[in-house]
Amino acid sequence: MTDSLPTTPYLIRAIYEWCCDGGQSPYIAVKVNENTRVPLEYVKDGEIVLNISPDATRNLKIDNDVIRFSARFGGLSQEVSVPVGAVKGIFARESGQGLAFQIAPADEAERPTGDQQPTTQEGDTGPAPADTSRGRARLQIVK
Repeated sequence: MTDSLPTTPYLIRAIYEWCCDGGQSPYIAVKVNENTRVPLEYVKDGEIVLNISPDATRNLKIDNDVIRFSARFGGLSQEVSVPVGAVKGIFARESGQGLAFQIAPADEAERPTGDQQPTTQEGDTGPAPADTSRGRARLQIVK
């Protein structure tokens, strides 16, 4: 039996498109690890939130294993590379709506496992933390 494709990159691309189509700004929350290439001066408590809107990035590519783009930080253009497994969530800045993901252990963050489960989130300024009480994220219906 073949391994199933991970759902996380597809969900990230879907929420990205949904944000752009609705005139909202897509942001990703990232758990920084040794495989994450971001400007370290903007990392706080091991995490960074990045604006990935078309106006804020250049050459954005959301692959199944990594998100890459160029962006300006403090006026300087920098290359950014984020393993999909390090993405904690993607959300619209204006509404807070989006998805949160369970983060793989640091040694697995660069290899999507396909079992990262999304959590819907509405009305918050960032992604909701995944419910880890049972070892899995949970789906939360928001009306």
